Amino acid sequence: MYFGSADFESLEGVILVNLFFLNVFSLTAADELVVPLVSSVVVGAGVFVLARTVINTLYSEDLRQDVEWRYDVSRINMLRRVSPLYRVFQPAIQRLAGLNYRAFPDALPAIGREIQAAGLPRFWTAAEYLGRLQLLALLLLPMFLYVSVRALGPGGVMIALALTALTAYYLRRRLVAQAAYRLFLIKRRLPFLLDLLTLLMEAGSTFLQALGEAVDEFRDHPVGVEFGRVLAEMSMGKSRSAALESMRDRLADDEITSIVGTIIQGEELGTPLARSFRTQADVLRIKRTQRAETIAGEAGVTMNLPMILIMAATVIIMLGPFLLNFIYTDVLS
Repeated sequence: MYFGSADFESLEGVILVNLFFLNVFSLTAADELVVPLVSSVVVGAGVFVLARTVINTLYSEDLRQDVEWRYDVSRINMLRRVSPLYRVFQPAIQRLAGLNYRAFPDALPAIGREIQAAGLPRFWTAAEYLGRLQLLALLLLPMFLYVSVRALGPGGVMIALALTALTAYYLRRRLVAQAAYRLFLIKRRLPFLLDLLTLLMEAGSTFLQALGEAVDEFRDHPVGVEFGRVLAEMSMGKSRSAALESMRDRLADDEITSIVGTIIQGEELGTPLARSFRTQADVLRIKRTQRAETIAGEAGVTMNLPMILIMAATVIIMLGPFLLNFIYTDVLS
């Protein structure tokens, strides 16, 4: 949390006022009016400092930065703007991030790729985002404790801790699901974007012009966002191959890796990009058809258990009255 000079001056003033009134209290302790007065001043000063601290925390002011740390501080400033949770609990998240660097070094690269694939703000590091998930789980711990202890007594503490751990695990799996779903959306719309690139380039447009038109056409879709980053990187001076490789590393998907590799190889061998795009669009459609056929084939096996249960329930409903009638008639006779 960042305090300006004015904040320290106000804090020092409050401390001096408190010391003054404490001295007055020690000199005139016999007077009954001094105790409520001093208590009111102390409580008021505490409320003032607390309110000022909360306001300064919520206010997204840029942090001071030295020359050697300007890039990381710029990232933190952007993260404070886009994430209110980080702005409020920045020290706690950074402490948890430090623990995550030591506790989960092998899992952090995968989390970083999932953050990129899920389309989350790129200012998050893997350790900080994992710390954010852990902090959300810890913030729910008091509620879990209250409910568990109230229902089960002292033994509910372990239940509350288990629920907190399960919450952190659920949030982690939710990140994986977000990344997988966004990749699914990208791969489903990617053939249409490649077709549009092919048509525009065959009509005489350059690759940058065609990519700009395609990004504008799919600007509200994840595939447009990803290729928009490719276009932005190329506009800033990156080569076409380097920009496509950056997208491949961000998404970390086998199909997209294969497509990007084929496009880069075709460019190195001199194959026209329009032909490469058309070929890859056809490959994507074939893979999507094969994936649909696989899911349709698995559907029959998946539906066996529900069908057996439905058939058993139907048999019970049809034969139940006859069996009950037979049993009661035999018992009464």
